[in-house]
Amino acid sequence: MLKLATAFAAASLLVSFMSASVSAQPITPAHDGAPVVRVAMPPKSVKPQFKRQRVHLVTNEAPGTIIIDTNHKFLYLVETKNRATRYGIGVGREGFGWSGVVKIGRKAEWPGWTPPPEMRVREAAKGHILPAFQEGGEDNPLGARAMYLYKGGNDTSFRIHGTNQPWSIGLNMSSGCIRMMNQDVIDLYDRAPVGTKVIVVGPGNKQGEVSFDDRGIDVLRTLFGG
Repeated sequence: MLKLATAFAAASLLVSFMSASVSAQPITPAHDGAPVVRVAMPPKSVKPQFKRQRVHLVTNEAPGTIIIDTNHKFLYLVETKNRATRYGIGVGREGFGWSGVVKIGRKAEWPGWTPPPEMRVREAAKGHILPAFQEGGEDNPLGARAMYLYKGGNDTSFRIHGTNQPWSIGLNMSSGCIRMMNQDVIDLYDRAPVGTKVIVVGPGNKQGEVSFDDRGIDVLRTLFGG
């Protein structure tokens, strides 16, 4: 259930301006310290609703839980019963959507990418030859950070990760992984430890009962912090 309060429209514009003003900071890779990754983009490239926001989120899920609403392209990090940080995301294209309850099993900074064999076959049929492995860095599809999603102790092959295609945020483009802007995935990575519960709300309703109600931007926290 998504109820974006129109009364907060002015505040949303202010927050969008504030977000755009800080998006041009360079990110330094952990492996060599060279500030080579440029994560900034023109403000018009990402719709205002997909920029990181502090919101009122009514939910019974425990603080620290991640709720991913693939239908509306939002990821929430629950902070209290009525507060959360909301991030814009890119999700699986048609036929690659999924739902369920998983956990962050491991994390990596500037991760390398090993395309699944089925992806390499699928892309080869389209004339796209993928490498067997690609080192982490500016051109890596997993971006600045990756959080690997596990269920029952097993890797699901799905990740929450950054992207070198920030324009894809808000779209259905991936093979099931959850994409975030690099500056946002770094923020989430620092706040979500291994073991964090992740609820993915999507096709099939395999996540079971989950209640969350986005009531729009938390204006006071946005303007004054806290």
